[in-house]
Amino acid sequence: MSTAQKTAPDYSHETAAHQRGYRIVAGVDEVGRGPLAGPVSAAAVILNPDDIPEGLNDSKKLSAKRREALFAQIMERAEVSIAHASVEEIDELNILRASHLAMERAVAGLSRRPDQLLIDGNMIPRGLAAQGYSSEAIIKGDARSVSISAASIMAKIRRDHIMWDLAQQFPGYGWDTNAGYPSKSHRLALENLGVTPHHRRSFKPVHNMLYQHKKLSD
Repeated sequence: MSTAQKTAPDYSHETAAHQRGYRIVAGVDEVGRGPLAGPVSAAAVILNPDDIPEGLNDSKKLSAKRREALFAQIMERAEVSIAHASVEEIDELNILRASHLAMERAVAGLSRRPDQLLIDGNMIPRGLAAQGYSSEAIIKGDARSVSISAASIMAKIRRDHIMWDLAQQFPGYGWDTNAGYPSKSHRLALENLGVTPHHRRSFKPVHNMLYQHKKLSD
């Protein structure tokens, strides 16, 4: 078996959940913790075990064209819910809590309540635990579980589309290509064009810039 085959995500975590009596299993993932601008997005996906799209993988390992193709297939063949936490919520709560809030909203938006959640990472959002969901946190889950892979693709594509739209409203920051991440061109644009309402003021580069401007104007 090749290394690529060994490291590709599969349905084994879902199968194990089914064998423990959990009928409806959803994969959950978030995207957008690192950017300086834009929301954090999450998706929850319930795959049909008899109709799983080919080629699911961690969204970061797929080309943009492949992600878009899989997005359409997943939307057509699975149950999907995508949700967000706003820049204001990120600044108010902190990015970890806001990403968990987006996950909680994504799960709540599913048409059926899952019996078991497979969650990317090493933490279970406290809101999901409080609501009595049975959950399993899986480190690097987007590379191990196809349900989490599907969720990572859905969250990534939807967030990218949001950033493309914002790029039209706020040209110069390159959000259509950097998705709000702190690329060199984005940082340069921040210095030259200033902070927009869509920048995360609690993030150090943005906070420092606002603080410097405040000191200069005092």
